[in-house]
Amino acid sequence: MQRFNGRDRQIDAQSLASGDAGGGAPGNHAASRGAPVVTLMPYQRAAVSAPARFTWNCWSRQLGKSFTFSLRRVIRGLMRGRNQIILSAGERQSREVMQKVRMHCHVLQAACDLAGHADLNGMAIGGLEARLTNNVRIIALPANPMTARGFSGDVFLDEFAMHRDDDAIWAALFPTLLRGDGELDIASTPRGQSNLFCTLRNNPEFACSTITLADAVSQGLRVDPGAMRRAIDDDQIWRQEFCCEFLDETTSFMPYALIRSCQNERLGIDLDESAIDRPGADIYAGVDVGRLRDVTAIWVWRLDGEAYETLGVRVLRNAPFAAQEAAVSFILDKQNVRRCCIDATGMGMHLAERLVHRYGDHRVEGLTFTPALKGQLAGQVRVMAERELLRIPADPDVSNDWHSIARSASSTGHVRFDANRSSGGHGDRFWAAALGLHAARDAAIDTGAAGFIGGDSMRFVREGVW
Repeated sequence: MQRFNGRDRQIDAQSLASGDAGGGAPGNHAASRGAPVVTLMPYQRAAVSAPARFTWNCWSRQLGKSFTFSLRRVIRGLMRGRNQIILSAGERQSREVMQKVRMHCHVLQAACDLAGHADLNGMAIGGLEARLTNNVRIIALPANPMTARGFSGDVFLDEFAMHRDDDAIWAALFPTLLRGDGELDIASTPRGQSNLFCTLRNNPEFACSTITLADAVSQGLRVDPGAMRRAIDDDQIWRQEFCCEFLDETTSFMPYALIRSCQNERLGIDLDESAIDRPGADIYAGVDVGRLRDVTAIWVWRLDGEAYETLGVRVLRNAPFAAQEAAVSFILDKQNVRRCCIDATGMGMHLAERLVHRYGDHRVEGLTFTPALKGQLAGQVRVMAERELLRIPADPDVSNDWHSIARSASSTGHVRFDANRSSGGHGDRFWAAALGLHAARDAAIDTGAAGFIGGDSMRFVREGVW
């Protein structure tokens, strides 16, 4: 039985026992009393102690993927005396994984020093590093082909289906496993079929595991799947996020591959006020209004050359209209916010009228959604995404919202753009983003109309009225 040294004692990897904490809750130094070191579900324990060199793991959302495989890499790193590299979809996800690493080290009583940035040839690359005993380093990085190429060690690809440039990351990373019998764990929830994570499920070199929500419940996870399914009220999201199905993307207007091409690991959904307030910034906002079943989404863009970068995505659930007005006003009070477009359909009309009255129609425009307008807005997002002019966060809710938009034809031949309603909205984040881009386009047209127009030199003639 394999063991590794903690600070001053040996910890048996097989002593990690099951319990009823769904996400993998740490014990409170329980090992000293003979209890489990870490509380794990059976499927988590099997993954942590798996002997395979290469593993592929398709797990439902919220079953503890990052917790489980970061624990596996801590244990395997200490056993093997080998560095561990963790690549997550973005910087925020990398920091969250490193927090889990820190927690594992605390519970296992393994010495751990944290550094703010990983170093590659003397250059800080915006990662996080934990230094363990025996000079073992655990380095968490946002997914990027260049950073993946700069390190060697065992690897955990966290939410690999969400990684932008997954083919380039794979080409850069896999050779690092050549020496020292490098190990690789891949874990993710599905994101359609047009990605490397989907392709690798048929690779015979990988030990594969698929854990759906139903599987986890059968092993003791204490949740009510029926209540979850009724609450989410969206069959596609349920099948993908909780049943681990790789769904066909032919009906989606925004395929996951196109969405991934827009994602930037530096960006998050939290409002970046410092970037909004930066002198000379050109900021635009879009607001899709909801109240009960639908959320209110506020998307903030910054014009960067010809491209648009996301500076925040604010989501309000079941918020009173006064709170919604306050949230939008907070953004419009910023001096650099040039223009904002608001969904004025139905319940959004009152909010739009109040904001137009307060800030003027030169800064705020209310738009009533019609099939023609939706087609124009959706087409603009699609074209700009294909031209690589959009930068958005690598956030699952954003991805699902954008992917939920479907293009269909009615019996009369009219084209419709819409999404299935769910507890998380019905494409609200997509329409907020589209409204923000429309605000930027209208502002550019207005600016062009008011610009200086040159002409020929002035000539004076005798004729004419003076």
